[in-house]
Amino acid sequence: MRDENGVPLNGQTDGILITNTGWIAPIIATTADGWQVWTPCGRTAILTEGQVVESADFVIDAGHGGSRESGAVGPGGLREADLNLQVALKIRDALVGSGYSVIMTRETDVRVPIVTRGEIAQALDPIANISIHFNAGTDAGSADPGTEMYHQIESSESKRLAGLMYEEVFATLDGYDINWVSLSDAGAMSRPNRSGGDYYGVLRRPGPVTSVLVEFGYISNRAEEDLDADPAGQQQLAAATLRAIDRLVETTAPGSGFTANPMFRGYGPSGAGRTNDCVDPTLQ
Repeated sequence: MRDENGVPLNGQTDGILITNTGWIAPIIATTADGWQVWTPCGRTAILTEGQVVESADFVIDAGHGGSRESGAVGPGGLREADLNLQVALKIRDALVGSGYSVIMTRETDVRVPIVTRGEIAQALDPIANISIHFNAGTDAGSADPGTEMYHQIESSESKRLAGLMYEEVFATLDGYDINWVSLSDAGAMSRPNRSGGDYYGVLRRPGPVTSVLVEFGYISNRAEEDLDADPAGQQQLAAATLRAIDRLVETTAPGSGFTANPMFRGYGPSGAGRTNDCVDPTLQ
């Protein structure tokens, strides 16, 4: 089945195929010659070679990517897509080093539509799916980091992970003496769309998979951009993420930092992650 844009509906796949060219292709079915897969652009294809991965403990999603989706750009020229990937890779390495299995939605500077990111998560059925981002937009000075964690509206486990992530990341960033910017309601929260569902596709498209969207801080703030670009600072964010995940898995801690009444952030499209004009890469 497909939606009105011809994209296969989420939730049809089981496991992924890592193609010989390095792409992640959720598996729709096994065929006599190989696998029917969901391509990066949300189409179907038959592939005859690749490595099957049936499950993973965590999916780490480096937001944005490719020449069309840089995400925010800092005053010094740092692209959010690049920063997301740098931090996501460090998070992956930290998790793998602690014994968790991890699949990333992208490992290079490529564009992966939101529907495909969501399908990768559903195909692997992980403990959690974590989408890595950095924010932009406000110049309101703050004594505290403007970290925001978005959780799924209907998932208590997503909310718990968002609260644990907020605790660990905020505590880490609060140790730095820099000029922060922040919205007044920064914290762990949900964001609804017009129909009351999750606004962000990376929270909506994974369906029942526990998912959070992380906004570590503001790349648009030059002081934070400098900190974010530092590999040592990135490593601290990875360590904070690992601590939150360990607590998710090993404890019943509820997390904290929840914003009771978040300010209205609008209903407009995010402008990222769609399949419009998407050209599939070479998969084998």
